[in-house]
Amino acid sequence: MSARYQVTGATAAEISASIESGIRTAALPPGAALPPVRALAAELAVSPATVARAYQELRQRGLVATAGRHGTRVRPRPPVAARRSALRPPPAPGLRDLSAGEPDPRLLPSLGPHLAALAAEAGPPVSYSGAGVLPELAEAARARLAADGVPAGELTLTGGALDGIERLLGAHLRPGDAVAVEDPGWANLLDLVAALGLRPIGVPVDDEGPMVAGVAAALAAGARALIVTSRAQNPTGAAVSAARAAALRDLLAGWPELLLIEDDHAAELARVPLHPLAGATGSWAFLRSASKPFGPDLRLAVLVGDETTVARVAGRARVGAGWVSTVLQRLLLALWRDPEVAALVDRAAESYERRRGALLAALAERGVTAYGRSGINVWVPVPDETSAVTALRDAGWSVAPGALYRIAAGPGLRITVSPLTDADTGPLAEALSQAANPTPPPTLTA
Repeated sequence: MSARYQVTGATAAEISASIESGIRTAALPPGAALPPVRALAAELAVSPATVARAYQELRQRGLVATAGRHGTRVRPRPPVAARRSALRPPPAPGLRDLSAGEPDPRLLPSLGPHLAALAAEAGPPVSYSGAGVLPELAEAARARLAADGVPAGELTLTGGALDGIERLLGAHLRPGDAVAVEDPGWANLLDLVAALGLRPIGVPVDDEGPMVAGVAAALAAGARALIVTSRAQNPTGAAVSAARAAALRDLLAGWPELLLIEDDHAAELARVPLHPLAGATGSWAFLRSASKPFGPDLRLAVLVGDETTVARVAGRARVGAGWVSTVLQRLLLALWRDPEVAALVDRAAESYERRRGALLAALAERGVTAYGRSGINVWVPVPDETSAVTALRDAGWSVAPGALYRIAAGPGLRITVSPLTDADTGPLAEALSQAANPTPPPTLTA
């Protein structure tokens, strides 16, 4: 914990509020350690039970996490708005930033012409009573999903994949319930699960997706929901294969009350076929976001699922945000219908495939194990994340430490390939080889 910040309070509520204030003002930055319960209790002249209740309340709200002997620390992305100084700083001058996990902006379609066309053909203003999912968008979405083998179901829209997942979990689960998540898995999802007061159970992942034995163990441990990334898994690039999908379907058939959520965020960018699990349980939902192929600012995802699940999500939205903007819906429909945009997305998919494949091949030549079957990220296991990240920074590369993405999985690094050029591949692979297999210091002899 920062020596400059003093926790105060005489009650559990006051102590938790004081720690929250420290997080909000960046005096307690992400990863900062909180004092042991007994040490803080003695410092504040309160009982250890009072401090324990404060820490428990912060954990339930997803602000802190407890990791055994490593103590209690501020989560990497606690669900409280911090001052701008606490936001992710820009990379140091001279560093190539491979940590962001974002698509290449040069391969995103220009939205200006489509927005201008929409403005020119705009009809009467949308009313509160007339808003909702545009029938023509729903028809086009169903056709695109059917082409990928996603079974027909009810359909609604959400403000992106993570918004859809939050609504699904909120509609089916309650704080304290267990959720099976990929490990390593999407950092934002792990933060969301914590913020909702849910209990994550990590499921090991290989190139073909969540491992069947891991899913079975999570279900036996009481998981009420399972979240699977169909392809371009973040951070490992895993993609559910046909064989893995069949095995998981066989397993899930015995758990009809499980909520199954599939996230196909890569969508049109994916170069591997989709093998959906949709319909394997009684409660299911399949999400496809527009952000990766068309731009992060297009906050829209199509959600299909069984009637009850979709009705819960749509009904909750109706009494909150109401609907996804019809301007965004019309814009996405225009992008889907534009053959030039489709060609650009196809070129982007080919470019990511080439860059990712080149990096994996260069690492393999150097004896470095790495993973990245699909998508824009490569996962490189390392013996020690801190030293590896430091070594790469010294070599001019900024990468994401694996601790952001894992529960019990081994240490690793996530490298985003979208900023890479052909000339970068060799130098980066060499730097990663040195970072993943550091030369031990010489042995001193008497």
